[in-house]
Amino acid sequence: MAHPKRRTSNARKNKRRAHHAISDVTLSKCSNCGALHRYHHACAECGYYRGRQVMKAAN
Repeated sequence: MAHPKRRTSNARKNKRRAHHAISDVTLSKCSNCGALHRYHHACAECGYYRGRQVMKAAN
């Protein structure tokens, strides 16, 4: 098996990982109640997803 001849420096390691940061969550407006919810997730306020009810309302 191949082994590295030299240790990877911290600078080189961190340059490679420059794009590993967590990005902000994209929010969408619910078409039923107008509340903000995460993309591809059911609305926590009313329980609707893509125009139909998929779970009971939270309140």
